[in-house]
Amino acid sequence: MKLVFLGTSAAQPTETRGMTCICVVLEKEILMFDAGEGAQVSYLKSRLGWNKKMKIFITHLHGDHCVGLLGLLQTMSLQSRTESIDIYGPKGIEDFIAANLKVLNFGLTFPVRIMIVKEGLVLDDKTYSIHTCEADHSIPAFSYVLQEKERPGRFYPEKAKALGIPEGKLWHELQSGKEVKVGDKTFKPSGVMGEKRPGKKIGISGDTRPTKKLEEFFKNCDYLTFDSTYSDELKEKAQENYHSTAKQAAELAKKAGVSNLILTHFSTRYDDPEALVKEAKTIHPSVIAAKDLLEITVKYDV
Repeated sequence: MKLVFLGTSAAQPTETRGMTCICVVLEKEILMFDAGEGAQVSYLKSRLGWNKKMKIFITHLHGDHCVGLLGLLQTMSLQSRTESIDIYGPKGIEDFIAANLKVLNFGLTFPVRIMIVKEGLVLDDKTYSIHTCEADHSIPAFSYVLQEKERPGRFYPEKAKALGIPEGKLWHELQSGKEVKVGDKTFKPSGVMGEKRPGKKIGISGDTRPTKKLEEFFKNCDYLTFDSTYSDELKEKAQENYHSTAKQAAELAKKAGVSNLILTHFSTRYDDPEALVKEAKTIHPSVIAAKDLLEITVKYDV
């Protein structure tokens, strides 16, 4: 798993930052969170591929978080995409997409399904689930959590060899959690594998004020990307505009027991967000600032 930041600016782009867009790249699928203007340009630069299995999750219907959907869908059609896309978002997302497709008069080369999200479990996949929580913003908005399901324990080849289990198909079946037979003997996965390992938890805040509800929602996230539009000296402006400061993001992350905090959605007044990182690090020990095309490989225990 890796996180790829395609856009990290707030409200308007800069010369070095595009509009909000984050991809979580799984083994066989890409999960995109928000798609601000120009998302297809950053996606092209990322080289993630135009026909990959994909789901898109929209936090709220402000232009810098959803307008890029239109260009992205059109570019994917021009690239002859055939793989379907599921789009999740708040009420109104279906009208936004349908109306613009009609007015702009372009067809799609692939199926699109639209799901309206409510607070709670949004998607339950074989290897992960997606949950939402109401954010505190100027319009209805949601934060998301990707919860990876338990991963198989570590496979020990030496144990399989000692038991006389031949390498190949039977090893693969054991790693998949299936019992295997060799002659008249049956072997269980537990005989050659360690304990199951917990999956990773990734949080995406979208635009929001820090709230107690979100603090609980993001509890024990391994990685959390959080709205850090302003420095703390502008905390009144942050409150007025329903955004957070870097310090507030760090305070929430610390209370929630988050392992790694990633600041994003920076006001254009900050050419260099290092001051925001420094501010957040007075509260939380593991903080970095996102930048466009930054890739973070999610670290797993052995």
